[in-house]
Amino acid sequence: MTETAQSFLAQIHPYDALPDGVLSEIANRVEWVAMAAGDSIYQHGAPLHGLYIIFSGQVSVRDAHGKEVSQLQRQNSFGERGLLQDGKAATSASATEDSQLICLPRDLFHKLRAEHEPFHRFFDRSRSGEAAEALRAFDLTSVRVETLMVPSPLTCPPTMTVQAAAQLMRDRHISCLCVVENDALIGILTIRDLSGKALADGLVHDTPVSVVMTANPRVLPPSAIGSDVLHMMMEYRLGHLPVVSAGRLVGIVTQTDLTRFQASNTAGFVAEAARAETAEALAEVTKRIPNLLVQLVAAGNRHDVVTRLITDIADVVTRRLLHLAEAEFGPPPARYVWLACGSQGRQEQTGVSDQDNCLILEDGLDAEALAYFGPFAQFVSDGLDACGYVYCPGDMMATNPRWCQPVSVWREYFRSWIKSPSKEAQMLASVMFDLRPIGGDASLFEGLQMETLEASAANSIFTAHMASNALTHATPLGLLKGLATIRSGERRNTIDLKLNGVVPVVDLGRMYALQGKLDVINTRARLEAAMAADVVSKSGGRDLLDAYDLVAQTRLNHQANLIKQGEAPDNFLPPARLSAFERSHLRDAFVVIKTMQSALMQGRGVLG
Repeated sequence: MTETAQSFLAQIHPYDALPDGVLSEIANRVEWVAMAAGDSIYQHGAPLHGLYIIFSGQVSVRDAHGKEVSQLQRQNSFGERGLLQDGKAATSASATEDSQLICLPRDLFHKLRAEHEPFHRFFDRSRSGEAAEALRAFDLTSVRVETLMVPSPLTCPPTMTVQAAAQLMRDRHISCLCVVENDALIGILTIRDLSGKALADGLVHDTPVSVVMTANPRVLPPSAIGSDVLHMMMEYRLGHLPVVSAGRLVGIVTQTDLTRFQASNTAGFVAEAARAETAEALAEVTKRIPNLLVQLVAAGNRHDVVTRLITDIADVVTRRLLHLAEAEFGPPPARYVWLACGSQGRQEQTGVSDQDNCLILEDGLDAEALAYFGPFAQFVSDGLDACGYVYCPGDMMATNPRWCQPVSVWREYFRSWIKSPSKEAQMLASVMFDLRPIGGDASLFEGLQMETLEASAANSIFTAHMASNALTHATPLGLLKGLATIRSGERRNTIDLKLNGVVPVVDLGRMYALQGKLDVINTRARLEAAMAADVVSKSGGRDLLDAYDLVAQTRLNHQANLIKQGEAPDNFLPPARLSAFERSHLRDAFVVIKTMQSALMQGRGVLG
């Protein structure tokens, strides 16, 4: 079993990030556990023997009240919540079919967390407040049916023949039809009905579907939650559940929808991306990110949790592409660090993201070594584009020779920008102060980052120019009490929630970080750190945090709504779609942001 365990675990994150020797040790120590359908693996409150990983079969996890919260399958793990708390199970788990499990002993689990950063980082997420919120996104007890359902399902009249119905289902690649008469749902026709009734009983092809359909099917309202669907399907052995509101059919949920929902979790994305063998395989993972965004937002997660989780996937995709590039071009001839800037650098990616990146190389390279990194960067950048992270319009990418340089050149870049803060220097500094290492040797950047912060904070002329540059993005406030919308063009009557909403706060956060020599990069973290360091007053900082949260959440909700409607996400919100209450609060948020911009320019950003 040892070889089987090792090869199996090597395909799963975070085990795939561990050294071969460590993986071999794990494989030698794991215990194989066979479970028959119906067997209890552990009960809530019982001491846990270790972390369980499903090798084959299926496991049901229930909360302290006995409600099923998840059905887990091959490669899923469970039991970590209890191990990370007091060692006692926080849930109950049982096999729903004959299953083979791998148990990672409790002491080994904690040893791996203490000694190996990838392992620690992966499981530490489940301990944080952010992770608790994120995990709710995949808890069927907290997701409404309207999020799970397919809206406006295909219907047919009761007089349609079974042959015509079968052809329609075949052509549309669906497994059921809702039978509607006078706008009312009267039945449901499934493939099982066609095979088990029409075909098995030898009915003629022109038999009306009313003869074989399931009449008066069980239904749920849009306000029901995901666990209602699961429980009804299990109790009555259903594969399809129509969703009805005020007597009108509005959607349908299938077992496939539930499976897709429960498979759409960030750990699953990370695991798939980490073992993808091609950019095309990575693109198959990232194309599901819009659906992930919708589910995370629908579950009530805060904007910074959602964007952090989405950025985590982009980071893994980037690191995987770096690995594939090294396999393609051979081992790199020198140390390098691949860095992201922009929203990925700040861990604030949404449903709309281009790529902004650069390469820092170690000094002393000859021409041949430098030449290696040109096609290397192109490979990674092309892969990111294929995954939906489109090329940067401003060419702020490692494929641009200007942004693929030894560390000494980068040091000179920052030194010259600080010494002579031209318009271009201000713009470039604004981008580059958000750099975050993604892959390679991060030590190449660490000294440069702190050195740059020290130099910029000590240069009052540079910080003054940066403050002025930070005010170039105005909030969309009208002269009276309304919101100023874009007046012409394709985006007429909308407000840009990115450029005129989120970006002004991003600029303020960056300025506070420069003033306080704060090495955090995420905008919300910068605002919190600025308050803690008295760079900005507690009252001003709290107001700005609240304003930022409202604007950023509104932006994310807007993108999720577009995705649900089958449209591409964007940042342009028509205020007319908001209620008067929502518009009023959004305007108040913009007033706070504008006030803090004014305070920064007048030198009161520190005292606030």
